[in-house]
Amino acid sequence: MASLNNCYCLLSPSDFRVSCLAFQSSTQSTLPRRPFRRRSFRIRAEVDYVNADEAPKLVAEGYAIVDVRDKTQYERAHIKSCYHVPLFIENQDNDPGTIIKRQMHNNFAGLFYGLPFTKPNPDFVQSVRSQFSPDSKILLVCQEGLRSTAAARKLEESGFQNIACITSGLQSVKPGTFDAIGSTELQNAGKAGLVTIQGKISVVLGTVLVCALLFITVFPDQAEQLLQLFPTS
Repeated sequence: MASLNNCYCLLSPSDFRVSCLAFQSSTQSTLPRRPFRRRSFRIRAEVDYVNADEAPKLVAEGYAIVDVRDKTQYERAHIKSCYHVPLFIENQDNDPGTIIKRQMHNNFAGLFYGLPFTKPNPDFVQSVRSQFSPDSKILLVCQEGLRSTAAARKLEESGFQNIACITSGLQSVKPGTFDAIGSTELQNAGKAGLVTIQGKISVVLGTVLVCALLFITVFPDQAEQLLQLFPTS
């Protein structure tokens, strides 16, 4: 029943429920809706960093060794039965910018340290995936530990779960720790160029000076006679 004079109406319970539903639906339609975003949670594996003495234990547990050094250092010395997947490859591009950079490199780092001019290997991750499954146990090695750390980050981002690195690289490996192949020891595979020659010269000069000091100490009279043979100004 409704009264026109007092401007109000009486609604039955069923009419009230219908009115509430209509108001609720109209309110929901006017409110702005936020787009639904599905959150993806990805569990990332932690890289296991070990020292040179702990590395053989991982190999005994089934870890495969992947050497990520460049071809030059790998050929000087590498661990027997390891896999070679370089993180950097020799840059043989012939554009003007690369030619200038390669010449500068060869005159400095290449001359003194015997390092080739390299660039990132674009097929590194794909090469590893072609030989290992994401759940494989992999021990990454390089000469100083920097390239293996960078390689571990790339493999971790691509889904590999069981990765380990030698913190200080092969330069910290003691002779006899691994069966090695090459013309030098694993810890010396990064030494080449004038640095190696300079080191040998220093050893020779040091030996000569030590022998001269011993001769003067043990045979002072003979040493004095020899010194008199040289004219003094």
